[in-house]
Order: sequence, then C-alpha cells, then structure tokens
Amino acid sequence: MLKIKIFLDGADRAQMLEMASNPLVSGFTTNPSLMKKAGVKDYRAYSKEIIALIPNKPISFEVFADEASEMKRQALEIAEWGKNVYVKIPITNSKGETSIPLIQELSHRGVKLNVTAIYTIQQIWETCQALRGGAPSIVSVFSGRTGDVGHDPVPIMMAAVEICRSTDKNIELLWASTREAFNIVQADQLGCQIITAPADLIKKVPGFGKDLTLLSLETVKGFKADADAAGFSL
Repeated sequence: MLKIKIFLDGADRAQMLEMASNPLVSGFTTNPSLMKKAGVKDYRAYSKEIIALIPNKPISFEVFADEASEMKRQALEIAEWGKNVYVKIPITNSKGETSIPLIQELSHRGVKLNVTAIYTIQQIWETCQALRGGAPSIVSVFSGRTGDVGHDPVPIMMAAVEICRSTDKNIELLWASTREAFNIVQADQLGCQIITAPADLIKKVPGFGKDLTLLSLETVKGFKADADAAGFSL
C-alpha cells in the first residue's frame, strides 16, 4: 500500500481533468515548458480556468520572470488565484543567481511555495532553512534528470528526506522528473511525501505487484500476435 501522494505532472487540459477524477492523483504540477507544450497562449487565463475546474487539489504554477523583483510580483499574483495554489520558484534564475532570499521572504509572507529545479544536497539544505517557520511548502528535487546524467539520485533523496523531516513539518519533499513507474515505489520507500509523474506512468500503478510469470506469458503472447499481424515468414 503506497503512502506517497502522486501528483500529475503536465498541463494538458483534457488530461488534467481526466486525472482529477482518478483517486490515485492527489495534486498537480505544471511548469512553463509543459504549458508551452500544451499550446497555452494566455498563462493567466489558462491557469485560472484550470483552478476553477480543479478547485480542491493542490496545483503548482511557476513564475517565469528572471529578475527577483518581477519573480516576486508574479508569485504574489499567482498566490491569489486560489487557496489550492502553490507558487513554483526555481532555486536560481537563468544567470545562476540564488532565489533563496526571495524564497524566504515569500514563505514568511504566507505564500505556499514549491521550490523547483533542485539537484544538490546544498540546495536542499539552503531551501529548507529559508522555508523554516514559513507557509506550507514543497521541495522538488529532480531525481529523474539527476539519473539522466549518470548520478544516482537515491543517496541525494535519502539525505533530502532527513533534512526536510528535521527542519519543519510543513515542508514536503517531492521526487520530480519521474522516469519509470518503479520510481513511485522507490520514493515511497525512501519517505518522500510526494512524487510527480506523467499520466502514462500513473496508469501503471494499479498493476503493481503483478505476477511476473504471468507477465512473461503476456509478453510472449504479444510477440506472437505482432509477428502474426506482420505476416513474418522464414
């Protein structure tokens, strides 16, 4: 039985509405890249539409400004869109300048934050210190992308669990950029509170625990069906 909360990672309207009725899905995360992929043209209008359609589950929307003052302005506006809204703040801007002072200020003004694009233990520690004593918050560590470049994300996540747990009970750790369904099991076993995943991976969760001998047979049947359909002969 999984204890971890599963959030859909995406910005496609139809997919978000479908997943909103799925009991496995506890919330949603978006980002500017996902919004662009979904064809969003009006960021504000689209976000408010989604919030109106999904008012009772947490949804994260990200600032896209690159200067601290404008990031702050956008964050304060986004926070007003709904009680279920978390504002995503990247750990740095595109110039590599830290967002920690802004994160601390916003959190202690009562803005629920999802601090994103985190990779290192140092970033995790600094973020948690900034969030300590502030509003409920999420620390998103990009485990999948960490693995993509040949680093093992598990030791980082183990450290992250301890840092977040020992800092503030209002801080939740999120396993981000999920690459395979088993990551959900890993994140749950490590003690992460949340994992984001695309819809195709979430739909695999009901099949967890399937008998592997049966899976072997189904795999072979699939090979045979495809070979027959292709009309292969030797």
